[in-house]
Amino acid sequence: MPLFRSKAEQKVIDAGYDPARLPPGQYLTEKWPVLHAGEVPDVDLATWDFKVKGEVEEPLRLTLDELKQLPQTEVTIDIHCVTRWSRFDTSFTGVHWRDLAELVKPKPGARYVLAHAEQGFTSNVPLAALDDENALVAWAAGGEELTPEHGWPLRLVVPSKYFWKSAKWLRALELRTTDQPGFWERYGYHNEADYRKEERYGF
Repeated sequence: MPLFRSKAEQKVIDAGYDPARLPPGQYLTEKWPVLHAGEVPDVDLATWDFKVKGEVEEPLRLTLDELKQLPQTEVTIDIHCVTRWSRFDTSFTGVHWRDLAELVKPKPGARYVLAHAEQGFTSNVPLAALDDENALVAWAAGGEELTPEHGWPLRLVVPSKYFWKSAKWLRALELRTTDQPGFWERYGYHNEADYRKEERYGF
């Protein structure tokens, strides 16, 4: 048993969790803080759509209702924000990438994904991060539709990375042969965003 535990680790233990679940430099919260650049966008579902494009054989465009007709997946994950909070056991419902991949047929050279969101926001991840069993294109959290502040009607959920990679107000996934830095990466955030390695900033 360690002779010394940080306050953050002790809080995790007091809550009944294994302290190993908390990544370095993080603290546990039951709240879900709202953080984003810009304002919450106004969304009109009558004109809203979601696309998968780029290095695919069959580009895809779906309404939200059409997206919800695809096989649904529910996951329960821990989320970790670069601002140092972590939230355990957060559930999301949506579509897994494998079910979208069957429809769009990625080309052999597709290695990266650029997520396009409202207001020109982008985030980038390796395609392998979407293959993660717990990664989703999600429309619900905690059994209810996402709130506008948390990305309604659709957000990306990539639990293997700091949560800024999980773009809110998602509109498209663009498959690419080369990586392209997203919004926050262009402002100095780490391209890889591995929370176990504390890859917060790239400078």
